[in-house]
Amino acid sequence: MTLPQGPRAARPIAGRPDPAVADELGLTVYDVARDLRRDVEDVRLPLPIDGAAEAEASRGRLIAQLDEHLLPRLRELSSPAIVVVAGSTGAGKSTLYNSLLGEEVSLAGVLRPTTREPVLAFNPADRDVVQAGPATEASRVVYHDGVPRGTALLDAPDLDSFLSENRTTAQQLLEAADLWLFVTTASRYGDALPWQALSRATERGASVAMVLNRVPTETLTTIRADLMQRLREHGMTDVPLFVVPDVGPHEGLLEARTVAPVRRWLRLLAGPERSRAVIVRTLKGALGALPAWVTALAEAVEEQGEAAARIRAAIEKERPDAERLARTGVAAGVVAGAAVEARWRELSGSAKVDRVKIRDGVVRSTRRAGRKREEALVALRSDVEAAASRTLVAAGGRVEERLRAVLTGPGAPAGGGAALPDAAARARDRESKIVASVTAWSASVSGVVDGFGAGEHAERVAAAVKAFGPQGLGTLLLASAAGSADAERLLVRVFAEAHAEPVKTLRADLGERAVAVVGDELDAVLGVLDTPNLADDAASGLRVRLAELRRLT
Repeated sequence: MTLPQGPRAARPIAGRPDPAVADELGLTVYDVARDLRRDVEDVRLPLPIDGAAEAEASRGRLIAQLDEHLLPRLRELSSPAIVVVAGSTGAGKSTLYNSLLGEEVSLAGVLRPTTREPVLAFNPADRDVVQAGPATEASRVVYHDGVPRGTALLDAPDLDSFLSENRTTAQQLLEAADLWLFVTTASRYGDALPWQALSRATERGASVAMVLNRVPTETLTTIRADLMQRLREHGMTDVPLFVVPDVGPHEGLLEARTVAPVRRWLRLLAGPERSRAVIVRTLKGALGALPAWVTALAEAVEEQGEAAARIRAAIEKERPDAERLARTGVAAGVVAGAAVEARWRELSGSAKVDRVKIRDGVVRSTRRAGRKREEALVALRSDVEAAASRTLVAAGGRVEERLRAVLTGPGAPAGGGAALPDAAARARDRESKIVASVTAWSASVSGVVDGFGAGEHAERVAAAVKAFGPQGLGTLLLASAAGSADAERLLVRVFAEAHAEPVKTLRADLGERAVAVVGDELDAVLGVLDTPNLADDAASGLRVRLAELRRLT
């Protein structure tokens, strides 16, 4: 149950942060963020319980936040503050972007998606302090005098682009930004997308400003008031709001006076110290948002462990009855079945294996006749082994079927179905182990025969070995242990019940092997749960990071 590794996971996070971090935030912040990133990457939520999908999505956003913004920014604090101009299709953000620069730097027009390539513009005077990072890697970098010093303007693809790669890039660039300049329109500000994006910004503690574009003059006051009310309802009362009036159909740049308020606001952020304040404010906001994310993720991990414990309890509850049924099924002497009975009739007629003479309580036979009987009984042993294997396979199959019902049927513990191994693979593994176990059981009869012949029945056993051969006698004992009435009647004639103890030993051994099959089935499911991700202390690393974050914030 492993998760796919994406390009973010491959990005190196080693190294040291910008030296200025020690003054602004403290060197420890980078170390904590780096360790948090490692522990979050290690988290797995294998059980599909309630909330797991949401927690996994949150985990992905947290990794993105660390990879795309926090860690790079902590290492590159001196690089200009990145202001991302973002919005939905047709919001006019590329036109606004170009108008702020006073030149068409980013492609704008009626063809959708308009923004095919992200554009990241820096002031030429900042060239020496620009550091490579997620935003520069994903964008076309330009240097333009229209960008205030200490800041960088990033025109991102549409958040709702019909091209999935554009949507992914837009989200990654938002994560990399220090400030979001979100552009929407008078006709679309009530859509879900703007508020989803703004909620995401609030979730990660980002600094945000908003541009309401193309607002008809006659409704400007009403729309502005409505939007301000919505911002208050979302807890965003401090978000700067800029209103750009509708100028009607046009091509090219907006008039300078139309975008002057936004341009003035950007210049207020300009300069190394003021842009540093923007960066640090967003970093502190992001750090302040982390404890809630980490707490939720740690709780999700702990819920996984609790769900696993309930699944284990449900499985273990089945063990006593399953073991008892397996043992008593063999003890009942019903293993042999019709195939063994048919083989006996064949051997009785052709090889006359049961036609032996008893004199003075001892079987009498020549060695030559004994070798023939032994050769004939090879086929019987194969049938006994096959019957034993079928019995054990059936026992394992019943346990698997029962576990499937317990873990997926009515009243099943949450996530139980995910603990079930692949049925086909399980069947192959079960049969392979059972064949080996039955072969070992069959081979063990040689020791039983040797022990039987070393006791008070030595004379009878020696005579029986002569009459049937050592392997033939072993086959008769195995067949009797498996429940062959014919083999049992012959052994009674030969031993007058003296064979009962060896047969009992073999039957008990087969019963324990059936119990082992039950254990294998239960353990196959328990083994799926035997992972550090579902251990009682699986969230301990996250809890340590959480404590460190709380000390910092």
